[in-house]
Amino acid sequence: MSQSLAAAVAGIDPSIDLYTEIDNLRKERKAVILAHYYQEGEIQDLADFLGDSLQLSQAARDTDADVIVFCGVHFMAETAKILNPEKIVVLPDLAAGCSLADSCPAEALQRFKQLHPEHAVVSYINCSAAVKALSDLICTSSNAERVINSLPAEQPILFAPDRNLGSWLQQQCDREMLLWQGTCVVHETFSERKLIRLKEDHPTAHIIAHPECEAAILRHAHHIGSTSSLLRYTQENEAQAFIVATEAGILHQMEKLSPGKHFVPLPPEAGCACNDCPYMKLNTLEKLYLCLRDLEPRIEMSETLRLAALAPIERMLALS
Repeated sequence: MSQSLAAAVAGIDPSIDLYTEIDNLRKERKAVILAHYYQEGEIQDLADFLGDSLQLSQAARDTDADVIVFCGVHFMAETAKILNPEKIVVLPDLAAGCSLADSCPAEALQRFKQLHPEHAVVSYINCSAAVKALSDLICTSSNAERVINSLPAEQPILFAPDRNLGSWLQQQCDREMLLWQGTCVVHETFSERKLIRLKEDHPTAHIIAHPECEAAILRHAHHIGSTSSLLRYTQENEAQAFIVATEAGILHQMEKLSPGKHFVPLPPEAGCACNDCPYMKLNTLEKLYLCLRDLEPRIEMSETLRLAALAPIERMLALS
């Protein structure tokens, strides 16, 4: 769909230049645009700050902007609001949720936690504010090993919500953990069968994978890490080709930063575009313009919930 047609469909004057209008509104609102690597390339290119979950949390904490426009998913915008209660935080599409966060309802985690009162709860940042409020520590894929290793060896751990990241951490940190059985709709669908075929087609390619992938994928990887770690690896490694096992939005930055290299997205088992996060891709240029123009939809929460969720996030940031 062309920009003018998409604008008309969204009820926007199709004659305006969205890039110019977004820049004008950004200045007028004293706004900062934060974008995750999984956003569409045109949104990544407009962002004031681009990063993974940890980098974006740090950027949200440190910004002096009046308005935070979070081009990501709901839990990310919630984290920005938790860290900035006095600022306006908007998300281009309020329906931009997260299958991993949805897999761990706070009420269910509360009941599970009550069955294991001796366990410290470490939650992956891909969870709701209500789950964060039940947690002792938050982690991201960038700092998860550091967070786990910060706890005494004798301390039992309940890790939520991603079982694949939790399983990988058990190996990396040599810790037994009780794992919540949540998964990411993108990372759990990658096909080992298709990966093996790609290895045959690209024998010199390095395989890089996010730890949210299943063990069958991770065992083939030359490098496992957070989104920012994968990006850095492709820049620093001498390999000229990479098979990428994470959400395909990251290829935009990989190709920009290493234009002479070849990047192959790992397809899912099904014949679909399931390596694109359907939630991340709900944010569009038109919705970004509208949320800057209208300062809606806003992220709001009670102060009681915010303070409860803030404590484990601050403990994480202190470790990072």
